[in-house]
Amino acid sequence: MANSPQARKRARQAETARRRNASHRSMVRTYIKKVQAAIEAEDAEAAQAALTSAIPVIDRMAAKGILHRNKATRYKSRLSAAVKKLSA
Repeated sequence: MANSPQARKRARQAETARRRNASHRSMVRTYIKKVQAAIEAEDAEAAQAALTSAIPVIDRMAAKGILHRNKATRYKSRLSAAVKKLSA
């Protein structure tokens, strides 16, 4: 356990950041699941709409460091390819 005042404060800040990051990560996953659900339902219009709303969220989380930038790009690429395949 932290003993100095500085270490106690850093522990509090780390816990706050951990909770915030977990919330953001969960939000990204929810957006991705919405796109995947629309793809599985074979609803091209809904899938495109869900993808359009998911991409900025994924980008924002990559910029904040919640997701690694390569992982964010991979998510976007795979979802885009699946939506494009569905539309064709």
